[in-house]
Amino acid sequence: MTEEKYDDLLNFTDSDRFTPREKAALTYTSAIIWNPEIADEPLWERLHQHFTVPELVELGFFVALTLGQQRWIKTLGIGHGELLGDTTTGLSSEAAQEVHHRVTKA
Repeated sequence: MTEEKYDDLLNFTDSDRFTPREKAALTYTSAIIWNPEIADEPLWERLHQHFTVPELVELGFFVALTLGQQRWIKTLGIGHGELLGDTTTGLSSEAAQEVHHRVTKA
């Protein structure tokens, strides 16, 4: 994802940087994370225009699993980089460079 697209993420519904498929997936994600009431019939119709049922199950499971993992990590009081702090998977290039710098100084 480009930085510009990332900057538009919080306002994805009004952004022209996201495709209708991406907007449907992000709305589904918002329903899972923030407000299940937006998972109404029109949303399901949109989702079925862009995704198969197995894809919707996979996407929903991934979102739920990721959210659950993040909440569990917070309950343990683990901060970013405190566990497996020498890995760079999922980090921006700037954050990965910081990890590399920290690890090589140690």
